[in-house]
Amino acid sequence: MPYEMIAALMFSTMMLMLLTGQRVFGAIGFVAVMAALLLWGDRGGYDLGFSAAMKLMKWYPLLTLPMFIFMGYVLSESRIADDLYRMFHVWMGGLRGGLAVGTIGLMVLVSAMNGLSVAGMAIGATIALPELLKRGYDKRMVTGVIQAGSSLGILVPPSVVLVLYAMIARQPVGQLWLAGVVPGLMMAALFILYIVVRCRLQPELGPVLPAEDRDVGRAEKLRLLRAGLLPLGIFAAMMVPFVNGWTSLVESSAIGAITAFLVAVAKGRMTRDVFETSVRNTLGITCMFMWIILAALAFGAVFDGLGAVKAIEALFTERLGLNPWVILILMQLSFILMGTFLDDTAMLVIVAPLYVPLVGQLGFDLVWYGILYTITCQIAYMTPPFGYNLFLMRAMAPPEITLRDIYGSITPFVLVMVCALVLVMVFPGLALWLPGVVYGN
Repeated sequence: MPYEMIAALMFSTMMLMLLTGQRVFGAIGFVAVMAALLLWGDRGGYDLGFSAAMKLMKWYPLLTLPMFIFMGYVLSESRIADDLYRMFHVWMGGLRGGLAVGTIGLMVLVSAMNGLSVAGMAIGATIALPELLKRGYDKRMVTGVIQAGSSLGILVPPSVVLVLYAMIARQPVGQLWLAGVVPGLMMAALFILYIVVRCRLQPELGPVLPAEDRDVGRAEKLRLLRAGLLPLGIFAAMMVPFVNGWTSLVESSAIGAITAFLVAVAKGRMTRDVFETSVRNTLGITCMFMWIILAALAFGAVFDGLGAVKAIEALFTERLGLNPWVILILMQLSFILMGTFLDDTAMLVIVAPLYVPLVGQLGFDLVWYGILYTITCQIAYMTPPFGYNLFLMRAMAPPEITLRDIYGSITPFVLVMVCALVLVMVFPGLALWLPGVVYGN
């Protein structure tokens, strides 16, 4: 059987298993090991899974994963995010759309605490959404704000998704995180610009808060500012030593986890329930990601053995004669299509064995491509009919917000994300400048 046919059969079998509701790591790992057994016999099939497991266990930067997840859960479970939103409520309520702008700021800081979009969605839907609706904000506007803001969790460091990409693409995690800083902040700024302009043109969408809600006294405002900016202090305590070369990435992640824990203890919020919930959630998510990485490594090893990457490169560049930029755009469109029914992790694991080596052979920078992939995932998260964030929003939103409202809320934010994607594609320096400054390359 031709290798191209084997690769197509592997992909179709994996997609069929995913559509039947199988777990991502189970479907991918099963297809990888069965293909290895059929292609190379008992010895080759068993060695494939074993070597993938050993490669995973020896990947030292993977230790950052539980540290950052634990840090995020400690900060969210100890209600430090509540203080953060209260700060935005008081300081920005006098601006048209100020609470919506504050929600984007909340999402950026939550992303810096956790690195997962689900956490941002949960905090936004439980803390920000009721307040925005109660203050007379348009329901379509606010659902779009929360969905768009929560998607920043996979781009702003410490992004867990970029850790997974680093493992598969064999790229430095630190460079990928730094590469996500400028595009992430740029996208947040574009969201804020859209909100401010839209609310200035249509003031009824984001009314100014009454003066009595904002007039809490200078001392209280300063107290809220200190409490609200506390997550920034934790983030700085973690990242400054790393950026200056004083600590390794793993050591910085440990500093972040310990600092978050001590802050929660100092504020009297580290109860037994908070600690137990944080540890359980950290263990569950870490194990899930490790199984997915293990399956991805096995799947990628089969494709390397088949030579499928070279076959696909020959198809696009020699037989079809496509320009490298056309191939890159087609890749991004395929991510958007898959994102209508898969999450970011599943998308990466399914196509990384093909796309990542191909991108490198086409002459593109793999760190830059990691940011393109992440932004495209953000767009796919919010693309109907089956965007991941759309259904998360529906599950967490109150009954008065319908699925039609949620679908109608995301169009302008998706267009903003597309603009950000185009800017990063046209100006790679937006992603590569900061890693170049820090690492001197």
